[in-house]
Amino acid sequence: MVVIRSLVFNFAFYLSLIVQMLVFTPFYFLAPRRLAWFVPKFWSRSSLWLQKWLAGTDAEITGMENLPKGPFILAPKHQSFWDAIAFFPYLEDPLYILKRELMWIPFFGWYIAKMRMIPVDRGKRSIALKAVIGATNTEMARNPRQLIIYPEGTRRAPGDVPDYKYGIVELYSGLNVPVVPVAHMAGLYWPRRKFLRFPGTIKARFLPPIPAGLPREEFRERLIRETEAACDAFLIEIATGANPPPMPPTAQRRLRELGVAVPAQP
Repeated sequence: MVVIRSLVFNFAFYLSLIVQMLVFTPFYFLAPRRLAWFVPKFWSRSSLWLQKWLAGTDAEITGMENLPKGPFILAPKHQSFWDAIAFFPYLEDPLYILKRELMWIPFFGWYIAKMRMIPVDRGKRSIALKAVIGATNTEMARNPRQLIIYPEGTRRAPGDVPDYKYGIVELYSGLNVPVVPVAHMAGLYWPRRKFLRFPGTIKARFLPPIPAGLPREEFRERLIRETEAACDAFLIEIATGANPPPMPPTAQRRLRELGVAVPAQP
């Protein structure tokens, strides 16, 4: 049943993307940029709705009271495609840093360009980071936007050893804005590099913001500590609840480290 429901959801997910891009394109490109955000935000919400009703995977996102007014950095855990689409509807004017190659994709790249995202050449990291900080500062000066950055860079399996890059520290220092960590265990329900979608409820939380101006190492240590503690709490809640999803080896190892029994695996 999980395989069938996952196949149906994946088909509907991509079909919805194509249909909405075709239907909303005239409005999207003719509307002012801030108003045009309706289109990707509607697609995100409709995708989560499809996930709930077709795959049986609900979502519960809390902590909206922790989102500051004005510009800030949103720093979510990165475990699957779910966390790439689930959070930006809660932000007034989100801003992404992305590979410049994505800008070259016909149609998709035009959609990105409309929202004034920050393209980066990942082959020149030190130069790119300085350019990104400068471009982001300029963009945030024009509009009080919210930068979404994944501190670990690439998707990691649930429970895996944290690998926070120093890019987030440089951005925090260079932009001088608060950082809102985001904890979740979405990778248990929407695994990376797999088409399966497991039933249950993905719980995510916007954590209290880390204020601007802290020393770099103090900021990094606090970001890791607070994010990982909240993720561990979600992992324990899922593992000890009813009908937990399959646990990858990384999650099983982490549960043992936390002194929690690993649920029986299918």
